[in-house]
Amino acid sequence: MYFCRNCGEAYQTDEAVMCVKCGARKGQGANYCRNCGKPMSPEQIVCLNCGVENKPVAGPGARSKIAAGLLGIFLGAFGVHNFYLGYTSKAVIQLVCTIVGILLSCVGIGVFVVMGISIWGLVEGIMILCGRIEVDGEGNPLTD
Repeated sequence: MYFCRNCGEAYQTDEAVMCVKCGARKGQGANYCRNCGKPMSPEQIVCLNCGVENKPVAGPGARSKIAAGLLGIFLGAFGVHNFYLGYTSKAVIQLVCTIVGILLSCVGIGVFVVMGISIWGLVEGIMILCGRIEVDGEGNPLTD
């Protein structure tokens, strides 16, 4: 049996995707232990009551950290990794800037725009793989 990390209420079933009491998604919050339901500080590394590690649980449909990182490294200029993670507005900005840069490359300045956006995507891909970006656009933790 698991407990809501936001309010401490026990889940009806192990397959539950959200808490019926507070409406939080399964694994969201850090106020209560997911294993025993006892209150705990969000800064605690382990529950002092049962010893379970206090880290977010990836729910159903969680995004892959490796897939997002590789998309960022190889297709980052087009914002594919941000579309995958649900950061749509940032992804559209990257895509539009890359397209404008390609169109302006005949003038010369577009090459620098495309290079800048490519470096941006590469850095974000590395940050995802290193764990600096840990959640998707909805706040769900990424899976390894």
